[in-house]
Amino acid sequence: MAVTSRDVARLAGVSQPTVSRALRDDPRVSEETKKRVRDAAMLLGYVPSEAGRALSSGRTRRIGLLVTDLENQFYAHIIAPLHRELESCGYQLVLHTETADESVAERLIANGLDGVILATTTVESVVPLRLRDRGLPFVYFNRTAALVDADATVVAPGRGFEVAVDRALALGHRRIGAVLGPQNTSTGRSREVALRAALAAKGIPLEAGVVRHGPFDTAAGDSATAELLALPDPPTLIFCGNDVMAYGALNAARRAGASVPGDISIIGFDDLPPASWPILELSTIAYDYVQMAREAGRLMVQRIEERPEEFAHVEFATTFVERRTLSAPSAH
Repeated sequence: MAVTSRDVARLAGVSQPTVSRALRDDPRVSEETKKRVRDAAMLLGYVPSEAGRALSSGRTRRIGLLVTDLENQFYAHIIAPLHRELESCGYQLVLHTETADESVAERLIANGLDGVILATTTVESVVPLRLRDRGLPFVYFNRTAALVDADATVVAPGRGFEVAVDRALALGHRRIGAVLGPQNTSTGRSREVALRAALAAKGIPLEAGVVRHGPFDTAAGDSATAELLALPDPPTLIFCGNDVMAYGALNAARRAGASVPGDISIIGFDDLPPASWPILELSTIAYDYVQMAREAGRLMVQRIEERPEEFAHVEFATTFVERRTLSAPSAH
């Protein structure tokens, strides 16, 4: 007959629930008890069954990560830290990439998840509403939706833009343009509001003619920058909605024969690893997106296991990182 957790509990001299908690490294179990349970399990050749765990606890210990914006390279950099945080708490991360807003909630619920981290929500998305109504816990990561409040980890872009604008103006930039993200995303909106506020505080307008919006991807940054560079009076500096758009902006400048930063300066947002590569050296607005991902995982586990009454809204501050793509505008 197969060895069961009851057999392990009997040998270790503990209860069956303690066996389950000890084998998933629950901090509520002492190290001495964990060792006794592990030794008993090894001696008996016991292998925990995930199906059994789910049946006994009512949980699958699986957390979904919904990412629909697959062109945005930002999300590739947050999966690993999120996975590590959830794994340390005994949960498995499951990636979901469905894009049909009306049906995705039902698919998430049908997948037997304990919770969902929503990473690419639009402001008008009905997914949070559907999840709330079906009782499936969720956490917003990076983006939020207007319809439903929930735990969230987001970026506070204000300070980073203030420092970047101060530096740009000190270098002599006055004709400033922007290639911004989608206006139906909270990140697109908050970054635009913060940029406009930082410029307005210094008496500099962000004129409609030098502003473009598009998806947070390289192609959008490329095409929008090409349009701005073709203007009779192009901007001397372009703020981009994220680093990925800034990569496209750099491509457009190269193709147009414009030197960076001589003819056009470019500033990104996120400070992804490639931004510091010698081939790019992108000036950008930075924040700790790795810790932000870990915090989203922590909030998700807390929501599942403790069900706190209040929602936690955790903001991550931004700083400005100056690199090669920013300098004084050329005289001509």
